[in-house]
Amino acid sequence: MKQQQKPRNAFYAQSGGVTAVINASAAGVIETARKFPRHIGKVYAGRHGIVGALTEDLIDTSKESADAIRALKHTPAGAFGSARYKLKSLEQDRAKYERLIEVFRAHDIGYFFYNGGNDSMDTAAKVAALSEELGYPLTCIGVPKTVDNDLPHTDCCPGFGSVAKYVAISTREAALDIASMARTSTKVFILEVMGRHAGWIAAAGGLAGKKPGSAPHVILFPEIAFDRDRFLARVKACVETVGYCVVVVSEGVKNPDGTFLAEAGTRDAFGHAQLGGAAPEVARLVKEGLGYKYHWAVADYLQRAARHIASKTDVLQAYAVGKAAVEMAVRGRNGVLPVIVRKRAKPYRWEIGEAALSSVANQERMVPRDFITADGFGITAAARRYLEPLIEGEAPPPFKDGLPEYVELKLKPVRRRLKTSFTV
Repeated sequence: MKQQQKPRNAFYAQSGGVTAVINASAAGVIETARKFPRHIGKVYAGRHGIVGALTEDLIDTSKESADAIRALKHTPAGAFGSARYKLKSLEQDRAKYERLIEVFRAHDIGYFFYNGGNDSMDTAAKVAALSEELGYPLTCIGVPKTVDNDLPHTDCCPGFGSVAKYVAISTREAALDIASMARTSTKVFILEVMGRHAGWIAAAGGLAGKKPGSAPHVILFPEIAFDRDRFLARVKACVETVGYCVVVVSEGVKNPDGTFLAEAGTRDAFGHAQLGGAAPEVARLVKEGLGYKYHWAVADYLQRAARHIASKTDVLQAYAVGKAAVEMAVRGRNGVLPVIVRKRAKPYRWEIGEAALSSVANQERMVPRDFITADGFGITAAARRYLEPLIEGEAPPPFKDGLPEYVELKLKPVRRRLKTSFTV
């Protein structure tokens, strides 16, 4: 008779920019792991993501009540802390990867769940490869997340639907404001949204209006080279016919030579160019070229933290990928991640599929050209059919005294076992 193996602990980490629903994925991982006590012992979380693993700064999620973990489903941001900390190749950063295995070994961690985007899936794939090379039994499963919606092999990325909903709503509401004042005041409003290389969030702004002449009147995508003269001509024509113009601009909009319209000249922790503000730059061009009074706004962290108007579809999908990651792990899958498979557009039907970490790592999915109108300034019917289901439904958090109630975890540390320390 085959003897049941002793359950091993799991390590969960959140990576990169957080979202309104990343904690729903955490809840999916932790609640599901608690249902498999014969396979998984405790779930440890990294304090500030992978940095917590490197520095052996682990959080014992078993000290959190079932109610607290459940409340993660409606709490935004990263409950355990996240980090922009990129591990390079195994050759360049081998000592760091080996440190991860050393920490995992010290705490009998047999499962690694990494909740992040392109770079995070690359890290998880490399950890899986090294653990096999070193003969350390470790199951590595990715948990997809990114507001940019640029991961391949998945219908959409958890985190995107809620940002898309926020941007569409904000665009519609701001447009009503501008329309009411345009005769004697502001003629042009510019909203800058996230999206370094892929314009999915900017595209979502297009959901704000359906009728001819409704806002947004111009969308500036990273996928379409910015043409100053064509843009100004479009704004001028819009103001003259509609009375005002609402512009949604992606932070990553580029000049014809491929440089960012608003590059700050510095780099972030991942080596990406830091962007210095596309909205004020576009506003400057409008002022100098047309002389219109303008206002601009940058959605910035507000768009990815707005749990109060999150998409119900997004919440459900975020939880589902966390749950599926654990189920895949206990079935013996390794080096994979759960993905969302669209079965039907209307009504929207989806299920969980599977992709290899290596097929997602460092890959980016751009907005298809047939999702962008021929003039490059709007979204097509095909884009609308794709986007609309992702913002459907409301899943508001509980409110108290007029404000949403978000959970604060205990975040009890796990006792360190290694004598050596590590600095990042």
